[in-house]
Amino acid sequence: MKFGISLFFTENSMRPEVLAPELERRGFESVWSGEHSHIPEVLKVPFPGEGGVKRWYYEVMDPFVTLTAAAMATTTLKIGTGVCLIPQRDPIQTAKLVASIDQISKGRFIFGVGDGWNQSEIENHNTVFKTRHKKARESIEAMKVIWTQSKAEYHGEIVNFDPMMTWPKPVQKPHPPILVGGSFPYSARRAISYGTGWLPSKPNGKDDLLEEIPRFRQMAAEAGRDPASLPITAWYPPRDLELMKKYRDIGVERVVFSVPSDPAEVVLPHLDDIGALMAGV
Repeated sequence: MKFGISLFFTENSMRPEVLAPELERRGFESVWSGEHSHIPEVLKVPFPGEGGVKRWYYEVMDPFVTLTAAAMATTTLKIGTGVCLIPQRDPIQTAKLVASIDQISKGRFIFGVGDGWNQSEIENHNTVFKTRHKKARESIEAMKVIWTQSKAEYHGEIVNFDPMMTWPKPVQKPHPPILVGGSFPYSARRAISYGTGWLPSKPNGKDDLLEEIPRFRQMAAEAGRDPASLPITAWYPPRDLELMKKYRDIGVERVVFSVPSDPAEVVLPHLDDIGALMAGV
């Protein structure tokens, strides 16, 4: 089982080119960055997690920029979006960003994607909130075409373009891993539909992933997909050794822990704590 660290990189946090080599040296597999383009002052839906909206949600830098810095400072560490908010992004430009960062990192990019919860933020991008899931699915389908075909075209209800030529293509073939994030069962269905992995989140703080994993694998098999082809990344789990061993034994591929968006003197002790947990597993 692999271990990753997620940090919302801001101008006041530990810098990506400083954190990434530290993670690589300590044996972590990956570094992840979240995304929010902005946080509207007035929210139409409540924050789904505990403690309200965090300051780093509106301070976070663009993940493709910070993860490129992390890639340039390392040689083996994987870099991932956790998660890229697909309904808020143009699929053609995002396809180029993904292919470009996969080229720059020499095939180390993991594309964690999600559909978003913040209605106000999503609507500010001229995306209809009620159809954001359809837009996300069509965007991913369209990006797959762009990544794999020399003359790409896609015609959906929301995403639509005629034959085009665009490079670069990703290093990883046919494209980087696409891990679909969100809560069960909705994100599980989306992961099975168009993902190459599942990244379940726990907005209510309840950790029932051990119960959900067998159900997810059954859903995949019923949909005609090999459950083994859909690895699972446990997102922000409790720092509990016995739970990590259970995740390992049930076949979780990766766990990703959150650390504060703070300077190195705050972040490094968290790495020590998680590193001890990793060693215990």
